Amino acid sequence: MTKTYRTAIIGTGRSVSNHLIAARMVQDRAELVAAVDIDEARVKTVCAENGIPHWYTSVSEMLAAESPDLVQIVTPPATHKNLIIECLEGGAWVYCEKPLCASLAEFDEITRAEDRTGRYLSTVFQWRFGSAAKHLKQIIEDQTFGRPLVGVCNTLWYRTEDYYRVPWRGKWATEIGGPTVTLGIHLTDLFLWLWPDWQEVRAMTGTIERNIEVEDVSMALVRFAGGEMATFTNSVLSPRQESYLRMDFQQATVEVNALYRYNNENWRFSQPEGVDDPLVRARWEELTEDIPGRHEIQLREILDSMDQNQRPPVSGVESRRILEFIASLYKSAASGQPVLRGDIGPNDPYYYSMNGSPQALTTP
Repeated sequence: MTKTYRTAIIGTGRSVSNHLIAARMVQDRAELVAAVDIDEARVKTVCAENGIPHWYTSVSEMLAAESPDLVQIVTPPATHKNLIIECLEGGAWVYCEKPLCASLAEFDEITRAEDRTGRYLSTVFQWRFGSAAKHLKQIIEDQTFGRPLVGVCNTLWYRTEDYYRVPWRGKWATEIGGPTVTLGIHLTDLFLWLWPDWQEVRAMTGTIERNIEVEDVSMALVRFAGGEMATFTNSVLSPRQESYLRMDFQQATVEVNALYRYNNENWRFSQPEGVDDPLVRARWEELTEDIPGRHEIQLREILDSMDQNQRPPVSGVESRRILEFIASLYKSAASGQPVLRGDIGPNDPYYYSMNGSPQALTTP
């Protein structure tokens, strides 16, 4: 018999709608019992509008009173680490928005909390969970298209000065970084999940238009374990917005062009000009299920993992990989030098912050 889990949401601001929808979509398996926000009026309104029975302005009070099995964290990035650890130690598993935390040091601290509590954390990366992405993952693993060779990963979005007037945005201390870590991280994670492990990054960042501390554009050249190469661009300066991923294999090209979510019609399959290998085409056309990459799909898989008491998807090394990649991109951009995977450890300032700000180089 499948257990019904008690869930709670922390943070009821602008980004909470996706999590409220996800909670409604899994109500056959989970009951949303509470929401928390430091803004009392806002959390009361969200609870009243969404039939959530209890509201709190204190996380510790909510954990003590409600004993949730799973907590969804939808707060500004700099708050994540402490909230994650408090929830793990309070008896809950955690499903947390990106960026998961501010640094590799914070991630390793969270890992130690997982080890202490026996509970797990999963990062929100819903793009992995659409049917097309899962299908492509299987094709890459069975090598029907041959080796991956060349890739493009572009998150070209547009955010105005008004967007950055929210007090925590645009600052290293509170937003953690610019579009590299806050916006492009979704498509970057999808690319890194699909391809072989990345090995080397060479990058540039710039703040060329918006009046902010963090970058408003970044570009990177990346080499992967088998010699594959790809480019990554993240921007908040692009009036015609798109999220574009392209992967060239020995026998086919696969692309997705969307914005905030995709379904099958956003994906395109191509073979070399003058070539139509029916076996290769047939493998792609096996994709018939059309499920967008949405929060509730990932949430259901987390609930499956809870049923089996095993680490959920996008957790552990899978979550750490994207943080190490982004820290390495920022370090390369600042130093003007390539950064290899594994270069950043506790003796490196980029282990402690994405901009390498000076602080004691000791393990927390």
